[in-house]
Amino acid sequence: MESIALTEAVFYILLSLRSPLHGYGIMQKVENMSNGRVRLAAGTLYGAISSMVEKGWIIGIQGEKNSRKKEYVITERGIAIASAELSRLKELVANGETIIGR
Repeated sequence: MESIALTEAVFYILLSLRSPLHGYGIMQKVENMSNGRVRLAAGTLYGAISSMVEKGWIIGIQGEKNSRKKEYVITERGIAIASAELSRLKELVANGETIIGR
């Protein structure tokens, strides 16, 4: 498993895809999950989606019947990547608490 730090946008996109969503749905869910702090521009979102599909972290599926919208969902590999990122963030917090004394 590759050990890389994810951008905040990529991490939130992965977290938002436990159930299938189309692009605008991802934008809304990420904004909601971050309490409005993270707002994805279309270029950022679709660039990240393209990269994550290429890496096998998410897959595109046909949306609702009679809809032209493609939906995306996280794969097992994507779940493993998100889990590794969560572990990395927990380690950062633990080390920060040691230094700061909280």
